[in-house]
Amino acid sequence: MTAVMWFRRDLRLGDNPALVEAAADGAVLPLFVLDPALWGPAGISRRLYLGDSLRALDAAIRDRKGGSGGLQVVRGDPVRRVVLAARAVGAERVHVAADYGPYGSRRDEAVAAALAEHDIELVRTGSPYAVAPDRVTKDDGTPYAVFTPFSRAWAAHGWRGPVDPPRGVDFLTVDDTTDVPDLARPDGLSLPTAGEAAARRRWQSFLDDRLGDYERDRDRPGVPGTSHMSVHLKWGEIHPRTMLADLSGRTSKGATSYRNELAWREFYADVLHQRPDTARDYLKPEFAKMDYDEPGHQLDRWKQGRTGFPVVDAGMRQLRATGWMHNRVRMIVASFLVKDLHLEWQHGARHFMQWLVDGDLASNQHGWQWTAGCGTDAAPYFRVFNPVSQGRKFDPDGAYVRAWVPELADAEDPHEPVDPIVDHAEERREALARWERIRR
Repeated sequence: MTAVMWFRRDLRLGDNPALVEAAADGAVLPLFVLDPALWGPAGISRRLYLGDSLRALDAAIRDRKGGSGGLQVVRGDPVRRVVLAARAVGAERVHVAADYGPYGSRRDEAVAAALAEHDIELVRTGSPYAVAPDRVTKDDGTPYAVFTPFSRAWAAHGWRGPVDPPRGVDFLTVDDTTDVPDLARPDGLSLPTAGEAAARRRWQSFLDDRLGDYERDRDRPGVPGTSHMSVHLKWGEIHPRTMLADLSGRTSKGATSYRNELAWREFYADVLHQRPDTARDYLKPEFAKMDYDEPGHQLDRWKQGRTGFPVVDAGMRQLRATGWMHNRVRMIVASFLVKDLHLEWQHGARHFMQWLVDGDLASNQHGWQWTAGCGTDAAPYFRVFNPVSQGRKFDPDGAYVRAWVPELADAEDPHEPVDPIVDHAEERREALARWERIRR
């Protein structure tokens, strides 16, 4: 018997339950579909990284097969291309990790229906999460809307341990495949090394060298205090339960804090699954009634890192140069867009998804809504980040600003605004006044 393993957000061979199930059926066609619905809106950072990750997976499969075969890449509508591939190898099953995103859920239902017309089954095993969305609920079966009780229930629920990759798999090939896109890389854009092996190396390095100081350093953008694992999680080059297994038994503040960050990722996935409309709309709809300004030159200045507020500009320039931004700085620049420039959060979320190499829809959209005040936090709108004091607190020696805003490299105080586009104190008062109007 033969089966298809349809890779999506699980670009790895290790700890891949869907691949284990596919191998149990017999020979396996390793398939990836370049879906125009996902490829089209993706920014250059994600397209480039995905290409690198697919080439790494292809090399890993070829290594298992002795140099021949490899990942079979096709382009087009998955409803058509998955059916064609399955029929080409006589597969009775197509195996996937379940997708809980708004588009992915709809796509998989359509693919399952199309496969069923040919007596082929779509088998969902596992997901990109340690605990799949909809599994952690309150006692009455309703979903959590606040992180802290979710995180407690998530930890109490627990997760299975990692699984070994299948051995001796006979990987199949098909005709009518396409090459992995090899795109021109813009000058000045530097991306991390992609692939399962790179993910494992980066994770081990973090465990060995930085986990102990993570609680202290994770909010300091000027030091290498974070793991940079978000991109590997985004593409499934490593599974979160692999990471949780490595953290098991570690009781340091750093390990506890890192587990908490993984819980946030799973919380936001659950929130988006329960409320798929929040990929575009407000979790708290009353905030749609707030007075917002029309985007114009100030939005452009924000995107370009030319606001005159050093830590904001440093973050926006880091994003364009690396496809990544430090999480503390993500909150600062998001607060600035919504509460200093009075623009709706969707403008910033779209820009982030255009440039972030780790652009995860659930984490991005709900991270933005949390900072904008319309998300899962209980009473957050009056939290307005002061970009100057935030810079001085979390980048005290100015290392981050000096690195990304070179014109301030020799400044005595690199956090002092230079020709700022707004007066922060004035715009803070205005933001709170607008909030009061919708409260009333």
